[in-house]
Amino acid sequence: MFHRVARKLSSLARETRGQELAEAAVVLPLVFMVLIGIFWFGQAFRIYGTLAQAARVGARAAADPACSTCVSAVTPGTNACNAVQATFKAANLDITKVAHPNPLPAPISCDTGKAVGGCDPSPCNICVQSGVQLSSTAGTSAAGVCGVSVTFQYPYQFWFPGTSLNNQVLQLQGSSEMRLETH
Repeated sequence: MFHRVARKLSSLARETRGQELAEAAVVLPLVFMVLIGIFWFGQAFRIYGTLAQAARVGARAAADPACSTCVSAVTPGTNACNAVQATFKAANLDITKVAHPNPLPAPISCDTGKAVGGCDPSPCNICVQSGVQLSSTAGTSAAGVCGVSVTFQYPYQFWFPGTSLNNQVLQLQGSSEMRLETH
């Protein structure tokens, strides 16, 4: 009788019918978490790229007084706002979620050499700063090179269950500087 029980226990120990199921129960949740992470970080990267593009387009529109894509706007803030709105519309992002950056950027003024305070008026919560001194590039001096700065924030909410990122709102920032065009 003891031998029969020992043989039965030995054959049960060698059985692998439930092993695959147990391994899948351990591995599948981890694979699922990795896939969710890839998706949400990919979304954040896509939105960040759109914000960078919108800031570049907005700065270009604000810097060019004879902007060919601007609709009879007279201020750099309005020109930048129209350009940023068009970029957001193309990317299916909500322009109403745009906010002024916190803290406000403090670039150096071309005229006074001191920090530029505040933002030019803009109808869509973007910070447009005119007359800022641009940083120097290789082989050139920044003295006398004036530009415009466009900066804004956009909220992005992660959904990543089981982590500290779940339902966290990150403020992604779009920022660009452009040399002022003279015609």
